[in-house]
Amino acid sequence: MLNLPLSHLYRAADPSVPQPWLLVLMHGVGSNEQDLFGLADFVPPAFHVLSLRAPYTMAAQMYAWFQFGVNPDGSRTIDAAQERASRALVEQTCRAACAQLQVPAERVVVGGFSQGGIMSLSVLLTQPALLKAVLVWHSRLLPEIAGEEVAAAALAGHQVWVSHGSADNVIPLQQAHAIRAHLQATPVDLVYREYPCQHNLHPEELQDSMQWLRSLAEG
Repeated sequence: MLNLPLSHLYRAADPSVPQPWLLVLMHGVGSNEQDLFGLADFVPPAFHVLSLRAPYTMAAQMYAWFQFGVNPDGSRTIDAAQERASRALVEQTCRAACAQLQVPAERVVVGGFSQGGIMSLSVLLTQPALLKAVLVWHSRLLPEIAGEEVAAAALAGHQVWVSHGSADNVIPLQQAHAIRAHLQATPVDLVYREYPCQHNLHPEELQDSMQWLRSLAEG
C-alpha cells in the first residue's frame, strides 16, 4: 500500500522489470480515479500505474482539479487558487510515490485526459525536475501559469505526447494547436497527433500513446 496525499488506485509494475517506470494518471473534470485506471491493462508492464482522484468534490463520485467557467466568447476562467493547490498536491504525490516505489524522476511520466492533461502540462512547465515525460490527451494550456513557467532551457531532455480529437466538442482543436506551438518553442521532444473523434480517446490514439510509453521504457 502506498501512503500518498491524494486518493488513488495502484497497479504494480511487472516484478521482473529491473528498472520500472511510474505512470501517474489524472482524470478529467467530473470523473474519478476509476476512469483512467481502466486503461491499466493497456499500459506496458514496465510501468507502475497510479491513478489519482482530484481533491475537489462536485457530486457523488465526481471530482475536479479546479473549478472553471466558460465566457460568452468561449474563453474560460479558472479558480487559480484551486489549480495551484491541486498542482502542489500532485507534486507532493509524485515525490512520495517515487520515494516509496524507489523510482527516480527520470523514469516518471505524468499524464491525463482533459483537465487531468491540463494539470500534467502545468507540472511539466513549472516543475520539470519531477518527471521525464508527460502524456496529454485532449487538453489545453493554462495562461494562468505563465508567470510560474521555468525557462525553456530547463525542459531539455523531456518527452511530451500531445493528442487531440479533430472534432473535439469540449476543448476545441485550436487549443491543442496552441500547446503544440508553445512546446515547439522549447527543446522538448514533442510527438503531436490528431485523431478523428470528439472529446474521447480514439482506439488508435490509445494504441499509439501506449506504444510511445513502451518506447520510453525501452530507451
